[in-house]
Order: sequence, then C-alpha cells, then structure tokens
Amino acid sequence: MNAHKKTVNIVDVTYAQTKASVNTDALGMREMQQRVFAKRGAQHLLVKAPPASGKSRALMFVGLDKLYNQGRKKVIVAVPERSIGASFASTSLTKFGFFADWEIKPEHNLCDAGSSAGKVDAFIKFLEGTDATLVCTHATLRFAFEKLAPDAFDGTVLAIDEFHHVSADTESSRLGALLRDVMNGSDVHIVAMTGSYFRGDSVPVLTAEDEAKFTPVTFNYYDQLNGYEHLRSLGIGHHFYQGRYTDAIGEVLDLDKKTIVHIPSVNSGESTKDKLEEVGRIIDVIGQVETTDPDTGIISVRRQDTGTIVRVADLVDDTDQKKRGDTLHFLSHTASKDRGAVDIIIALGMAKEGFDWPFAEHALTVGYRASLTEVIQIIGRVTRDSPGKSHAQFTNLIAEPDATQSEVKVSVNNMLKAITASLLMEQVLAQNFTFKTKKFDADDSKTPGELKIKGFKEPSSDRVKQIVETDLNDLKATILQDDTFARAAAGSVDAETTNQVLIPKIIREKYPDLTDAQVEEVRQQVVVDSVIKNGEVREVGDKRFIKMAEKFVNIDELHINLIDSVNPFQRAFEVMSKSVTPSVLRIIQDSIAATRIEFSEEEAVALWPKIQNWVKVNGGRRPDPRADDPTEKRYADALLFLQRLKQKREAEKRANAMVNVDE
Repeated sequence: MNAHKKTVNIVDVTYAQTKASVNTDALGMREMQQRVFAKRGAQHLLVKAPPASGKSRALMFVGLDKLYNQGRKKVIVAVPERSIGASFASTSLTKFGFFADWEIKPEHNLCDAGSSAGKVDAFIKFLEGTDATLVCTHATLRFAFEKLAPDAFDGTVLAIDEFHHVSADTESSRLGALLRDVMNGSDVHIVAMTGSYFRGDSVPVLTAEDEAKFTPVTFNYYDQLNGYEHLRSLGIGHHFYQGRYTDAIGEVLDLDKKTIVHIPSVNSGESTKDKLEEVGRIIDVIGQVETTDPDTGIISVRRQDTGTIVRVADLVDDTDQKKRGDTLHFLSHTASKDRGAVDIIIALGMAKEGFDWPFAEHALTVGYRASLTEVIQIIGRVTRDSPGKSHAQFTNLIAEPDATQSEVKVSVNNMLKAITASLLMEQVLAQNFTFKTKKFDADDSKTPGELKIKGFKEPSSDRVKQIVETDLNDLKATILQDDTFARAAAGSVDAETTNQVLIPKIIREKYPDLTDAQVEEVRQQVVVDSVIKNGEVREVGDKRFIKMAEKFVNIDELHINLIDSVNPFQRAFEVMSKSVTPSVLRIIQDSIAATRIEFSEEEAVALWPKIQNWVKVNGGRRPDPRADDPTEKRYADALLFLQRLKQKREAEKRANAMVNVDE
C-alpha cells in the first residue's frame, strides 16, 4: 500500500464549539428549529440550512402545529430517494417537551420496497382517508399527481426535502411544474427544505414571482458548525495524480478515518469505465477480503499494514438490488448508531444528500464535480457533530494534466474549477460580516461581526439589500464559475482589473436591471466580503489585523482602495502551485496563457493609466508582448488592443466624412 500523504488544504476553518446549535430549549428544539418554528404561521416556508442542522425535525414541529392549531388535515413529506425517508420516521417529541409526537404508520411509509403503481394507489388512498402523515419519494409524488387534480391538495401541508431538485424550467422539471400547479390550484401550505446554498448550476429553482410567495428562514454553515460540541475544524483540499486514480487513491485514503469514497461517474475522464473493477482495486489497496456478511453485504477486509479488520460497504454494485437494499437498510438503521458497524463506504451516485452517517470524518471524492450543490452535499456528509470527531475533511482527488495527452486544456480547466469550487465553499463556511462606511478616523465599530471601511458604498436600495442578504453566495458561484474569471483568479490578470472590470461585468449580466451605481455597490460587497473571508485575522493586544496580499493590515484602517488591490482568490492558486511538480505547473501556466483572455474595451481603457505608469517606472520602455512577466505581457496586449481600436475609430471617422462629402 502507498504511504498515506497529508492532503494540502486550500481551506482550513476552526470553530468555537459554543454548543449553541446543538443545545435544545424547553420544547426540545435546537437553535435552527426555533427559527423555523417562529415562522410556522407562514403559508409557504423556505428553509435553507446545512446538513445535520435538524431540518427533518423542524418540519415535524411545524407540520404538527399546522395539524393541531392551523386547521390543516394532512402532512405529506417528499424526499428525493428512498434512503432519506428514514429521517422522517416516527419520532417521540413529547418526551423532550413538545405537545405531540410525529407518527408515520407503516402503510404510509412509501419509501420502503414496493412497486411504483402500488405506492401511487397508497398515496391516493391516504388523501381520501383520515390519517394525517405520509412520507414518499419525489417520484411517487409526481406519479400520483398525474392522476390527481391540484385541488386534491386542499387542506394539506406539502413538505419537499432537498428542494434544489425543483427547477423553474418546466420542460425539464416535472416537480417544478407540479409545485406551481398545486400552489395555483389549491390552498396548500408548503415547507421547502434544502441544504444547498445555490439555486442550481444554471436554471433557478423558482421564478422570482414564485420565490416571493415564500417566507425564508436561513441558518448558515458558520452558525451551525460554530455551535457544535465535538467538531472543531474543517479542511478542504486537493490531491493531484497522473495515470489511473486507483493507483493513487492509497496516498489519501486514511484507513484510520471513517471515510466515504465517491468514485467518478462512468461518463467522466477519470473513470476507467468499469466501476465494479474500480471498487475491487480500492479494496485491494485496503487489504485482503476475509468475509462478506450475507445479511448486510458488509465486506470485512484485513488491512495490509496493521492486520486489523476494516468494514467496507459497497454501494456501487447494483447488479443485485436486494443485496444493495439490505446494505442501505443496515447503514441507515445500525451503522448510523453504532460507530463500529462500518469504516468505509464506497459509493457512486448514492450517500450524498440526506445520507446520515454521523461518524463520517473524511469525504474522499474522485474527479471534478461540476455541480456546486453536489459538492456541498458531499461535504455535508462529514460535518455532523459526533463524539470523538474533532476534524472533518473533504479531499478532491484530481487528475493532473499530462503534456503527452490531448486533453490538457480540459484537465487544466477541471483543476481550476475544482479549486474555485473549494474557494466558494470557504466563502460559505466562514463567518458572515456586516460592512458599513467608516465616516471618520475614530468611527470604529463596537458591534460584533461588523466592520467599518473607508470609502465603502453601503446598499442604497431595497434591490441591492436583497441581493446582499439572499443572493451573495449565488452571485459568487456565478463569478467563480466564469471561465474568464477562473483564469484571471489564477494570476493572469492583475487584481484591480479582476475586481473592477471582470466582476462588475458579470454582475451586469446577472442583474441587467441594476444601475451603474447599484452595480458598484454590489461589486464592493462581493469583493470586500470575499477578501475578508479569505483573509487571516490575528489579534495583537486590543487590535485586530487581517492578512491581505502578504501584509497584515489593521482592521480599523481598512480602505476600499486597499481591498481592491487584492486578488481575493490568489492564495488558493499559490497552494496549488506548491502541491504539483514544477513541470505540471508549467503545463498549467502555458495552458492558461494559450487560452488568451480577450479584452473588452472597458477593461483595456481601465488598464491605460496603469500602462502609462508602468512605462514611466521602466524608463519609457513599452511593455513587451514576449516578456516572461504575465503583467507586462497583459499590458502589451492591452496597448495593442487600444491602438487597433483607435485605428478602427479613425477609419470609421474618415469613412463617415467621405459619405458626408459625397452627399
């Protein structure tokens, strides 16, 4: 077996262990559940909270209140896959202080085995009967709705778990179409729950009109993790390999950690196209198979190095559905309560959202994941609070570009996107701040979590406030997923151009209704928030300093111009450059340089004062397009662009003058 290597982390966050998010009140509610219950009177609730924050129990509290105190007759809970149904099983709430218990009769648990037709019949029978609660899959809900009119949901509460599966695109999302029809055609109450902080990778979950009908309750990752009892730190990192991933996985598979391994999709470049063989090779890395339990499917493997037994659950092999069903049943009913029941879970499409294994410490994911929602769901599998677990780790095993292969550009892009996804996770996982304008030198903030910045433009309209309060992570996702921005963040464009040209360009494209002044307010919020969350804060005596661009700056002396001079994401690429070989780094740099970032007129004009200053500093020498320094090359390209633009304008003027003469 290869020697285990420590992953190079891009993100390291340490939390305060305040216990605030896990302690309960007189009704048995955690902090997040209290927030949701306070809004229980709303017809449509949108609960956005991390995995393990207690969304399922929050729904139980609200659903029971709607049944007993708000005149609702039934509560229907829909989950994306059968295994998640266990989160909504019968639960005693009265013993913790609540006024009623959550009860699901066996015939109303439609997440157990059975035919689709049988479950649809059971769903319709439930609506016609007197019982109050039912759990089913999204698929059963859709199939049943095809046989029902929207008004069949009169008097019901419809709870949709993992709400990001809904889409405003009615062509591709039958669940989204169903939701709209039921909202418009009945008096339904909706509780929508999601652990994702992103609406989706392209199409929004809801139209703006539909979203306005929901009362939002947000509990962010920092609130959740900072309030834990046991988990103290979280790391997000990458490990790069060449060749087959099955030959490299031993370098990062720590057999002393409870681990979920997600192998790549068979359609991805990392896949060998034989998923069962890949599982076999991973097991070979661990050691020698001793036994396979006929009742649970758990594989006992004797470690090569220590000789101890490692218990492995294989969720990839789907050739025997009953066997996989037995394994899933064991994981959800036994392994979730018994730390010694399983050590490693190998999965492909499963064990992501809603999967409850509180002992999991390490999520090892092979290959780049295009969906940020998927990444945050996978990380959520290891961020549950559990005795004996002080650190959680997400490791992305990524293929290095190989100069001898034709897919260098794809490989480099995947590396860049994987790293920018990690940067986005850092933004989500870090403490939230409020930013205000610093009006004079002694105008320092006394409010915790508030920073005052000279020259900062605060939101001047409700529209900008709404974007800042609810859309900031989505906007950062759009910015970081932009190909031009990813290459710029990697250092091929200077910080001011990145912050003052590229970011506002993306903001305008995303929010075309904003004025220039509003774009600038949003831009400052994005840049300041990103830089502060990415910075390292230290306290010296009674002063706080933040590290920006390799210098520590007194937080009380922050100015917007100083922040604009910092590339908020540069540190991640510095980490990457230290974790690959010099030859691989050269391939990455050459690939970025080869895919030239085209200039907009706006960007080139913004660079003109800097070019003039560069020429002055360099004794009147013009920047050389063949220089090794990327900044000098960029200035040379901009100068050439401006010259061509000037020639084009002059040619157009001459042409117009000739037309006027002819007339």
